[in-house]
Amino acid sequence: MSKDSERVESIVSEKRVKLHVFESSQREIWTVVGKGEEYWVDPMGKFCSCLGFYFGTLNGKVSCYHLKSAEIARKENKFEKIFFSDTEFSDFLYGLICDL
Repeated sequence: MSKDSERVESIVSEKRVKLHVFESSQREIWTVVGKGEEYWVDPMGKFCSCLGFYFGTLNGKVSCYHLKSAEIARKENKFEKIFFSDTEFSDFLYGLICDL
């Protein structure tokens, strides 16, 4: 098993993929908790905020292990769903962007 496959399996099995749902708008933000950092991912848009995704795409790779983890967790329904109020959306997004 490759190192990336082991990482993906670990992230999915430990439910480190998070779906943040804002009520009542039903806006969604997906994140993956890595080693000490949390990354914004868009499994349907094929995007991850990690540097590995950024530099990998420059070199012709199509994904990173965070994005692969989110795709698998979404398919297998193995993610944590966390609910927030719509009033928390701006602060959540601000915090996520500041961590980039």
